Amino acid sequence: MTAVLGPTNTGKTHYALERMLAHKSGMIGLPLRLLAREVYDRVVALRGERAVALITGEEKIVPPNPSYWVATVEAMPLEREVEFLALDEIQIAADPERGRVFTSRLLHARGMSETLLLGSDAMRPVLQRLFRNVQFLSRERFSRLSYAGPKKVTRLPRRAAIVAFSADTVYAIAELVRRQRGGAAVVLGALSPRTRNAQAELYQSGEVDFLIATDAIGMGLNMDIDHVAFAAQRKFDGVRPRPLTAAEMAQVAGRAGRYIRDGTFGVTADCPPLDEEVVEAIENHEFPPVTALQWRSEQIDLSSVPALLRSLDRPPPRPEFVRSRREDDEDALGRLILRDDIRAAATGGAALSTLWEICQIPDFRKISMDQHARLLGDLYLSLMRDGRIADAYLEPLVNRLDRTDGDIDSISARIAHIRTWTYLSHRPAWLESGPYWQERTRAIEDKLSDALHERLTQRFVDRRTSALIKRLKDDAPLLAGVTEDGEVIVEGQFIGRLLGFEFIVDPRASGAEAKHLRAAGERALRPVLAARAAALANATEAELKLSDDGAVWWRGAQVARLRKGPAPLRPDVIVSGLADITPNMRGRVEDRLKDFVASKIEGLLGPLVALHVAANSEGEDGLKGLTKGVAYRLVENFGATSRSQFGDDLKQIDQTERAKLRKIGMRFGEYTLFMPALLKPAPAKLLVFLWALWNDKPVSETPAPKPGLVSLEMSESLPHAYYYAAGYRPSGMRAVRIDMLERLAGLIRTARNEADMRQGFEAGPQMMSLVGCSGEDFEAIMRSLGLRKNIVKRKVEAQPPPTPEPAPETTGEPASTESAPDPAPQGAVETPTPAPEPTPGEAPSAADGAANGQTPSAPAPAAEPSPDAAPSAPAQTDAAPAASAEAEEIEVALWRPAPRKVHKPKREAKGDGKDARKPGAKGPRHSKGKKPHDRKPKGGRLPRENMPMHEPRHRKTADPNSPFAVLAGLKSQLGEDDGKTAKEPEKA
Repeated sequence: MTAVLGPTNTGKTHYALERMLAHKSGMIGLPLRLLAREVYDRVVALRGERAVALITGEEKIVPPNPSYWVATVEAMPLEREVEFLALDEIQIAADPERGRVFTSRLLHARGMSETLLLGSDAMRPVLQRLFRNVQFLSRERFSRLSYAGPKKVTRLPRRAAIVAFSADTVYAIAELVRRQRGGAAVVLGALSPRTRNAQAELYQSGEVDFLIATDAIGMGLNMDIDHVAFAAQRKFDGVRPRPLTAAEMAQVAGRAGRYIRDGTFGVTADCPPLDEEVVEAIENHEFPPVTALQWRSEQIDLSSVPALLRSLDRPPPRPEFVRSRREDDEDALGRLILRDDIRAAATGGAALSTLWEICQIPDFRKISMDQHARLLGDLYLSLMRDGRIADAYLEPLVNRLDRTDGDIDSISARIAHIRTWTYLSHRPAWLESGPYWQERTRAIEDKLSDALHERLTQRFVDRRTSALIKRLKDDAPLLAGVTEDGEVIVEGQFIGRLLGFEFIVDPRASGAEAKHLRAAGERALRPVLAARAAALANATEAELKLSDDGAVWWRGAQVARLRKGPAPLRPDVIVSGLADITPNMRGRVEDRLKDFVASKIEGLLGPLVALHVAANSEGEDGLKGLTKGVAYRLVENFGATSRSQFGDDLKQIDQTERAKLRKIGMRFGEYTLFMPALLKPAPAKLLVFLWALWNDKPVSETPAPKPGLVSLEMSESLPHAYYYAAGYRPSGMRAVRIDMLERLAGLIRTARNEADMRQGFEAGPQMMSLVGCSGEDFEAIMRSLGLRKNIVKRKVEAQPPPTPEPAPETTGEPASTESAPDPAPQGAVETPTPAPEPTPGEAPSAADGAANGQTPSAPAPAAEPSPDAAPSAPAQTDAAPAASAEAEEIEVALWRPAPRKVHKPKREAKGDGKDARKPGAKGPRHSKGKKPHDRKPKGGRLPRENMPMHEPRHRKTADPNSPFAVLAGLKSQLGEDDGKTAKEPEKA
């Protein structure tokens, strides 16, 4: 027997493997399943799969007649005789949780030729007392271990392991490391062996640089770790929380620095600093010697239950041993024997032996001892009743675990349950179909383990950030590309999108992760951006697009945006993402985009640009004097302005200057100066955007009106200038499109010229359709144009009720004129058919008569009756006899210009006194005894209330040879007759 003692990283395990392979057969007991799997893989690589067996509490790989056995200490098949036997980490014999099994192996496990005991130097005194013939072999550590002090988790060096002592703490630290450093592997004792191996490989392969684990990594696990950081100094040992001993901390810290590479250890910022005595002991590997080992009697008396309990409570035979605390198997036995059915079945012998073996099934689920004892009791009773556990009992219990959905906790719980059945399946004598359940439970556990590894990797590993951080630190060129959709792929990982020249980091990244992605993207995209800039500098007009919100787009991405410039029609072009482009190329891109924007404005707003140019031109084609001021005002108001702003100044513009403005595209409307070409949807949208830009208004709050609207409701939050820029004139409660308003003004002029202006004219449906509204909105528009509504009453003759007649027979001949409906009375204003009614004072046309069912004939003049005159009798026709009807009055809304207040200057008394007023004289002065309504003002003009809003244009004399001369003369005659008829009541 040889005891190879020394600190960590002394090559003790490697030495034991060399000694084992030097024999024909051998066995090695290891403290961890993960370490056992690692050693198994190493021996298989040297001797082949058929020569090596692996046995743990949850995994068994046993080929026929293996030569070498790799097992955990608890699962060592001591019934096998081997030439060589090694026991690793023997200092665990002093551990309260697992110590009594290691003590048992120290006392009873032997190789026929050679036995090696591997562990800490602190075991030397107790080994000398237990074994007189033991030889000692001391080994020194290959590398130096030093204390690095506390550090934040985000500041830890690469290839570091962070040690915590609860699953919640491990997961929380792993989540923090993923956000800040790219990800971490997770190793917990609760994980299945397959999951632990996959997570360890994730770290060992270099895919992640951090390992978050429990203190299980300190038990001989050989991993490439440079720094170990403790997240806490206390752990729960199964009974109570207690501080870690210096030896326990040294065992974990010793994982840092492998072979000849030095290592460091420390604590995280959330953990108190280590005491100087603890640091010195760890660095110098000096610890108090182990004085006592955990022990429990292995001489079990199975004659009866009381005898079994007494044999378990036997005191230790030597002072080097201490009775181990009550373990789970003893607890389970104590709970089971309280049940009458179990106590009746376990009468001794084989039945009691089976009960004790059932009690030694580990509690993988860790729910509660009561539930674990209940499960063990069911298994025991099934064995006692049927001799074996039936397939029908296991089938539903195992099937419900065969699913991989859920989160980490759900899958971990299923793994814990299936591990119980996997452990049970390795007792083939207990099962009805042992080999089947071994394969079935192993397959389910593997599937769940893979799913758990995938969930852990998805949650705690950001492969993208991890790979990019490594490449950035290596200062190596990055392999990058941009897809057609703008996705940026660097080293095979999606990191964001390239929109034009602006790199947008993946929105799912945040904090340090987003910072790393941006650094990688900016570094990898430099050549891509240079190539894009060259292509944009040579882009054609068709490749570029100016959106309604002022963004310039190229190849489906925004490359620039317009900002307020030095003039309304000259916005600035701001190009984004050109920081990494050379100044020369940046200037070429900016010049190309400025030319495109200027061309777009000139193409859509050509008349306005031409007006601006003419206003600033000094040649013969340039505008002069007042005309130039009008042009400036129109440009400042984005193509439209109210005519009232200029007063009588427009009358001073001669025809030559007016012709220049008309040639450019400007129109002198009744109420507005505007440019018809700018009222189209595309120019209107651009003008609204430029207006918002110039007036520092948010573009999103000033959208252009929808195309096709002739009027829209005005918003209190928008000034009148906005509507003029959009091509609308504020009128009452609505804004009316300027060209529609001018057409309405034309209809008003025609109606005023044809109507009796003492009462006004009637607004027809055509006027309302031009502005797209009626009722109060239409009246508000009319009032905004300087018109006043006048309600008058008219008398109309009611239509007699129609006399029902038999329907004519269908003979194929045209209907007789006798069956035709009566024509509308000539004195009525409204007609019973939906045809347009004639304007008051205007005779209905032949087409109107045909629409009303009348035979086309020569128009008969019909004067509108006076309100005081008696209604005339309705006309009689041969088709239907006349019927008596009473006349009724209806209210009609007529419109006429509102009177304007004229402020006349006071007359001063002249020297001759002819025109002077006497002091104290009241009332207006009348010349030659005439009344005010009989007197004409000076100059021969009518009073303003009888005048149109603007003087009618001079009408050309009708050509006597024209076929329309007769109609013009007839119209003039009708007007004179109407005038005479209207004057007669006044004179009377």
